[in-house]
Amino acid sequence: MGEVKHLVVAKFKEGVAVEETLQGMAQLVSTMDMVKSFEWGTEMLGEEMLRQGFTHVFILTFNNGEDLASYLTHPSHTNFIGTFQAALENALVFDFPSVVIKPPA
Repeated sequence: MGEVKHLVVAKFKEGVAVEETLQGMAQLVSTMDMVKSFEWGTEMLGEEMLRQGFTHVFILTFNNGEDLASYLTHPSHTNFIGTFQAALENALVFDFPSVVIKPPA
């Protein structure tokens, strides 16, 4: 198995300081060597009916499933996840092996 992705699609609660949550997430992943890359963004074109209120996506890349498991059980992650979950109204989470059809240039 090659790279593994950890995808989180988030809908934040009304009134939550999203920027603070994003800063916390950036600080978390910057200190964890098992995280190969971290990307995030906000929804920009979808119709409300299709996005169902979800506004943010987070993608973490790991070299393998063992690195993902290490991240998920790491004390820094388990401490942060409580804060993150408290800010969420809803979330979708997918962990999957990456199948690359067209690699980045």
